[in-house]
Amino acid sequence: MANLFSRASLIIKSKISALLNRAENPTETLDYTYEQMLEQLQNVKRGVADVVTAKKRLELQTQKLEQNVVKLETQARQAVAANREDLARQALEKKTAAQQQLQGLDQQVQQLQAQQEQLIESQQTLESRIEAFRSQKEVMKAQYSAAEAQVRIGEAATGIGKKMSDTGLAIQRARDKTDELQARASAIDELTASGALEDFTAGDQTQLDRELAQISSSSQVEDELAKLKSEVGAGASQKEIGAADDGEPAEAEPAPEEAKDS
Repeated sequence: MANLFSRASLIIKSKISALLNRAENPTETLDYTYEQMLEQLQNVKRGVADVVTAKKRLELQTQKLEQNVVKLETQARQAVAANREDLARQALEKKTAAQQQLQGLDQQVQQLQAQQEQLIESQQTLESRIEAFRSQKEVMKAQYSAAEAQVRIGEAATGIGKKMSDTGLAIQRARDKTDELQARASAIDELTASGALEDFTAGDQTQLDRELAQISSSSQVEDELAKLKSEVGAGASQKEIGAADDGEPAEAEPAPEEAKDS
């Protein structure tokens, strides 16, 4: 059971991590990080201001105690001059207590001074880091934008992008449809030419009418060919007769095949 919960937890974490990776925008992350650093810098500055304020308060208390010490010492002198040792003793006791408080305040002021210096140093270091990060952030954002644009251009050129992939599929489907229609048109033309399909655009002609028309056309061609042959043969005979009249012997006609056989 423990292994089952462990695996389930691992799967859930991996799914969440994958979702976050897909949703993460580096430019937004960089800007958010920069804002967080600025907020930290503001907190440091407020810390410095608070430390300085506390130190000033202690310094004011120190000044008051120092003035009180001087006053108590004066009162002790006056009491001694008036032969009032009891009053002089009270004044000196208060003076001693005030001096002890002054020592404690001095230590606190020194501690606050050390904290102030440390915070100021941290503030300066953080300001330097923020400035460096700001410059680096802008460069990284520009590089990311350029890389993203390059990927989009590459996807558009190669057709591997989601949108271009849909466009490529549409083009391929259109090409397939065109090829199918062209093949169907060629098949219909071939069947129509062979007579397997009747051409309804040919008026009232039937298949028989078309075949008879073809036979008539072939017969007409044969008749014209025979006519041309006879005309050409007649012209050749006239030339032979003319040549005989000029005294030139005419060439003997070849004997028929039947005469040769006899």
